[in-house]
Amino acid sequence: MDRHDEGVLPKSVKLLWNLDDPGTRGPKRGLSLDQIVDAAVAIGDAEGYAAISMGRIAKELGFTPMSLYRYVDSKDTLIEILHDRIIGPPPTLPADAGWRANLQAWAWAEFHAIRNREWWMDIPVTGPPLGPNNMDWLETGMAAVSALPIPEPQRLQLVTNLSFFVIGRTRFLRDTMRHVEDDKDYGTILAAVLDPARYPAVTSAVTNNAFEDDDMHWDEGDFGFALDRLLDGYEVYIDTYPNRKR
Repeated sequence: MDRHDEGVLPKSVKLLWNLDDPGTRGPKRGLSLDQIVDAAVAIGDAEGYAAISMGRIAKELGFTPMSLYRYVDSKDTLIEILHDRIIGPPPTLPADAGWRANLQAWAWAEFHAIRNREWWMDIPVTGPPLGPNNMDWLETGMAAVSALPIPEPQRLQLVTNLSFFVIGRTRFLRDTMRHVEDDKDYGTILAAVLDPARYPAVTSAVTNNAFEDDDMHWDEGDFGFALDRLLDGYEVYIDTYPNRKR
């Protein structure tokens, strides 16, 4: 398809890439797509994703819900735009830092971008991302591995797998680990309920204060440790790729 052939593009993609002029129907325009998206972001920041609706956005802006449909054809379209908007731009990576340092910085930037608005993870994902911010993130990640002596499909897998790792770890942190961190009696509870004969390895971890180690932060420290081990695996894969059986 020619990149200028806009006839086959979904409405959301046209709006994301400024290939469509919203709000051309009906009476004189009094809104803009940016105002609608900004209002949705403000609601999400204050109350979470579940609070976002066309009716609520319209109320915040002082318009009727039907007014919004002159700028965006459906809530689904708005959500696709919102999903791309709030992830924001990617980091700027130095050209001479090396693939591992750049992927590490890229992953940390995504981690912090998601944590800045954790309700982003509650937005339903119905297909691969197609917006400019997401494409900028992909471009930055792919550029970091562009010089690696492995085929292009494998480079793409390294980057997408890294993003899946970041999203999964961040979701786990939000949904689970914060409760562990807040519960100062976690180790005490485990010690009280675990049978050492049935759970010898976990009992040993509890006895040796593994869950309460001051050097282990169940937040960024845990993420950083796991990220380093993932990149260790990447390094082995890249270094041994020419000798792999095909």
